[in-house]
Amino acid sequence: MQHVTIPIHTEYIKLQQVLKLAGFIDQGADIKFFLADGLVYVNGNVATERGKKIHVGDVVEVLDIGSIAVVAEEK
Repeated sequence: MQHVTIPIHTEYIKLQQVLKLAGFIDQGADIKFFLADGLVYVNGNVATERGKKIHVGDVVEVLDIGSIAVVAEEK
């Protein structure tokens, strides 16, 4: 299982962008397969929207692949 940290400098980032930056998906559209199978969780809750806003402190988990922590980018 992978554990990735994604730093952001904005208020939020979309779920599909998080998964792409972490290398869990190749294209943003690929997330629909993960969502349809109920494999993506945000802070322990099943995610259903690929455009869901992910904020600093949120944790995204993809079953059988790994987790992603979103942190504030250091200045």
